Amino acid sequence: MTYYIEENIINSVKKLLSGQVNELLENTELYVPPLEFTNYRGASAIVPEIALSACEQSEKERIIQQDAYSLTITLSIPETPESERQCYAYAGAVTRAFHEDPSLGGVVDRTVITGKKYNSPKKPNFGQDWEVVFTLRLTVERFYVD
Repeated sequence: MTYYIEENIINSVKKLLSGQVNELLENTELYVPPLEFTNYRGASAIVPEIALSACEQSEKERIIQQDAYSLTITLSIPETPESERQCYAYAGAVTRAFHEDPSLGGVVDRTVITGKKYNSPKKPNFGQDWEVVFTLRLTVERFYVD
């Protein structure tokens, strides 16, 4: 079975989020629901949305034959009195996990978090979700299969 680099990237990100990030969250004094990849929606677990796309390469990346990708991770956290603090806990754990494993276990050459955005509900106490949106840039050495 052939795996494409895009599949490897997404699977590695899922593994990092459901593994290392959850371990970091378990060690906080605040209860933070774990991240998991199921069809579940509720307050006892958060299901991240991951979107991957190719992005423009720098001149240096073209010369050394690296592909560049943009990855967005969105965490929707149900509104509770602790939602805002949970957003910051997720942000800290995700940032630390990517800092400790910027190659995603050797799948990519480099991962950089280029943005973190916190979105509060439009109307407080109206049942809307909080969101944390991470934007990452990944570079991968180009491999060609003959």
